[in-house]
Amino acid sequence: MLVAARFVQGLAGGVGIVIAQAAGRDIFDGRELIRFYGRLAVAGPTAAIVGPMIGGLLNTFMDWRGLFGFLAVVVLALLLMSATMFTETLPPERRTAGGLRRTGAALRVLGADRVFVGAVLSQGFVYAAIFSYLAGSTFVLQEIYGLSPQWYAAAFALNSAGGVFFGWLGGRTAERWNVHGALFLGIAQTGIGCLGLLLAGLVPMPLAVVIASLFLLASGAQFSSPAGTTLALSEYPQMAGTAGSILGTARFGLGGLAAPFVGIAGSLSILPLGVIATGAAVLAAAGALLTLRRRAPESVVHAATA
Repeated sequence: MLVAARFVQGLAGGVGIVIAQAAGRDIFDGRELIRFYGRLAVAGPTAAIVGPMIGGLLNTFMDWRGLFGFLAVVVLALLLMSATMFTETLPPERRTAGGLRRTGAALRVLGADRVFVGAVLSQGFVYAAIFSYLAGSTFVLQEIYGLSPQWYAAAFALNSAGGVFFGWLGGRTAERWNVHGALFLGIAQTGIGCLGLLLAGLVPMPLAVVIASLFLLASGAQFSSPAGTTLALSEYPQMAGTAGSILGTARFGLGGLAAPFVGIAGSLSILPLGVIATGAAVLAAAGALLTLRRRAPESVVHAATA
């Protein structure tokens, strides 16, 4: 029952992410859109820092059931705020009818756009590296390197803080310099961190090298997020919801597929984490290369959409 309830919780969380991305595309364009996605990239790591701190505080006087009760209260507050403060962001003249036929047409248009496909694949494989880190870091840092739960929490907080800063920096870089450049910089930073983990799996490395590698992996992924999201969604205001849902599916789908393979060797070796994360980073770079190709002509896109 707990697993089923958590599955529903994940479904609801996915809905929130897609709607936030689509609503931003309804309201913003150009640099303002990049800035908005940069703020979204900061929000996730911030929650990853604040959430465990609140949970640890609450856990001193309530059990895990009480934590879920607290979350239910938080969700109720969010529901009331959404119902009263979050108005429709898409003007009536830009709305389209729903239905499977229109969704299918949108999927065909998006699937034919190499820039969109490249952005989705690059972000999906970047998240595969992130999920590998989330799945393997506990075993690596606590079982192999012997960190206490407190020091592991400190290392996790360090990486989350890096994600906050680099998510903001990635948004500013994409906004003020170049969207493609920011995407490649973030993936390169992630790749360096993944190679550090791979090296630590092949040759014994000090704890500082592993923590630095995890930091580069996590912060590089957040650095690339604003640029990747902008490339995927900016050209499709008329189907932002569909594009956002595909992007979210790729991120969490590929991440979910990669995570179990990290535990192949149990807590005996860091090598599976290094191999999976490095492979994901290479595939993310390959996806990013597709974003350099020309889009389909606008007349073709508009005709297909119509």
